[in-house]
Amino acid sequence: MPNTSRTPKQRAGFFSRLRERLSQGGGLSLGLGFSGRKLDAELEEELETQLLLADVGIDAAEEIIAGLRSRLGSRTIGDDSQVRDALRDTLVELLKDRARPLEIPPEQRPFLVLMVGVNGSGKTTTCGKLARILKEQGLSVMLAAGDTYRAAAIEQLQAWGERNDIPVIAQQPGADSAAVIYDAFEAARARGIDVLLADTAGRLQTKAGLMEELTKVVRVAGRLDPEAPHEKMLVLDASLGQNAVSQATEFDKAVGLTGIVMTKLDCGAKGGVLLAVARELDVPFRYIGVGEGVEDMDVFDAEQFAAALLAPQAAGGLTSAANDPV
Repeated sequence: MPNTSRTPKQRAGFFSRLRERLSQGGGLSLGLGFSGRKLDAELEEELETQLLLADVGIDAAEEIIAGLRSRLGSRTIGDDSQVRDALRDTLVELLKDRARPLEIPPEQRPFLVLMVGVNGSGKTTTCGKLARILKEQGLSVMLAAGDTYRAAAIEQLQAWGERNDIPVIAQQPGADSAAVIYDAFEAARARGIDVLLADTAGRLQTKAGLMEELTKVVRVAGRLDPEAPHEKMLVLDASLGQNAVSQATEFDKAVGLTGIVMTKLDCGAKGGVLLAVARELDVPFRYIGVGEGVEDMDVFDAEQFAAALLAPQAAGGLTSAANDPV
């Protein structure tokens, strides 16, 4: 379901902040000076360089250049807005099929969302934010403190629960994560809870033992409901650049991802890595985040994101090589 709890003004404010934060990281600064030129090999190379500098990645950059080629053809470019508009349309084309909000179908109760990702990506904070958003939509929510490796993670999730009057199921640090989530699922079912959000410990995608532990959590959840976890949501740190692509790929292989949240777009991230992930995996982006507050996470919107990514140019991006002083 769409994020109906947010007013248009609130959503506009969120994407305004996104544009501002991406501009601080450089965004996709294509610059000026396209008028009178053609999309020849030289201009394509310039554009591809800017895409790579924005963390778009080689494969996604090549696909975007191909999209520009089909839109601009070989005709002379009238003004800079032609390139910007064509680029924006190309980005939206790449992203639109990945922009699918999280839906909680009424027939699946409790609906289990398993939050996964590496250390420091923002899983626990995302659990708390999402719990608040879903509650604002009228759903009953429970939190499961499945990150049993860090006492701080349990305390942080409990703080989110207390702040928003949401129950939290937790055990002592060091407890079996699968057992915590199993108990939480039974409790959620007994209380008639709509959505159970389960945090998990951060783990590097290269550590086979830790990834196997995560697959165990998935298997255990399936014993209570063959379709659980109903959502396996990866939390990705946008500031990691292309490393986020390998993270997404390995977690998808391990558990079969059904959704992605991109966090920390306020931490100097260029934002282009989202395009690389979108091209690599057929997994929808559910939310994006630009800060710690609950108002700093919102539903992913392809058109708004493309506009935000290109916005830094309007404030004076990099100058096109054609206009560089000799």
